[in-house]
Amino acid sequence: MSKMSWIEKTFHKRDCVQIIPSSREPHRCLPGCQICQQLVRCCCGRLIKQHAYYASGAGPSGAAHVQESEHWTVDRHTVKSSTDAFGTIDFQCGSHGYKAKFIRLSDDSKVEDILQLMIKEWHMKRPNLVISVHGGMQKFELHPRFKEAFGKGFVKAAVSTGAWIFTGGTNNGVAAHIGDAIKEYATRLTHNISIIGVAPWGIIEGRQDLIGNNVMAPYQTLLSPLSKLHVLNNLHSHFLLVDDGTAGRTGGEINLRRELENKTSLQQFNAKTGRHVPMMALILEGGPKTILTVLEYLQQSPPVPVVVCEGTGRAADLLAYVHKHTESSG
Repeated sequence: MSKMSWIEKTFHKRDCVQIIPSSREPHRCLPGCQICQQLVRCCCGRLIKQHAYYASGAGPSGAAHVQESEHWTVDRHTVKSSTDAFGTIDFQCGSHGYKAKFIRLSDDSKVEDILQLMIKEWHMKRPNLVISVHGGMQKFELHPRFKEAFGKGFVKAAVSTGAWIFTGGTNNGVAAHIGDAIKEYATRLTHNISIIGVAPWGIIEGRQDLIGNNVMAPYQTLLSPLSKLHVLNNLHSHFLLVDDGTAGRTGGEINLRRELENKTSLQQFNAKTGRHVPMMALILEGGPKTILTVLEYLQQSPPVPVVVCEGTGRAADLLAYVHKHTESSG
């Protein structure tokens, strides 16, 4: 069986197949109403006209056929089919030709299959350490001295340990700072650091340009100031674009990312000693969700070590403050 056929058979995408208007106002238009198709948004996040079966001319012809009181869920109102987007992203950004492997995959993909894809198909070296990076999703600044010290230390740690580094993958917030560190301090000899972006398919600007089987997809990293979507960071080496059938929403990728990180850390990197791959979390800035993420890591058995970068703002500074005062008070 060829590589392409294995990927298409194993991994899937999700499409919303039941339009449920997100507005509480009833829509009593005639079937095929152009106003509804242009303005009414489904609970999946798409406009009516953006649903796949409208574009193909199949399926219901208007929003009047919808049970508007029904609660939209991924399991009940989306269907899976073979993935239609995987291959290599060719970032179009100046003179540097950065490339990254990518795949669109459903949110319930098996982590064993993902690991096989990464190791057997993408030829990634097995890690000696898993670093999971969390923090602010929106743009935030770091003090120049801290940014330099962090960048040098991060790249040195990543190279010396042969780590797999997991981030949110988009060109904003903490993932962008990880990309900046690689750009500034990784040399040509150390530029093969494995940085894996796990991002929701539905929030990616220009995702339609990635559709194709085993494609070499040119990708622009310029983003319109009016866009609510996100572009991918061009310093990442691999992307897992998680599709839960929604558009413009985050969160559908969280469980799959956590399962993949945990499964990766359970791999044996030393067959003689039976030792597993150690895992740690790295926190820069962040909000309430970041604090909950830290709590979940510490409640695992055994607990996952968490490194909090004090001075980066918000959640990171709050966690550092609480830790210091908890220690000092016993």
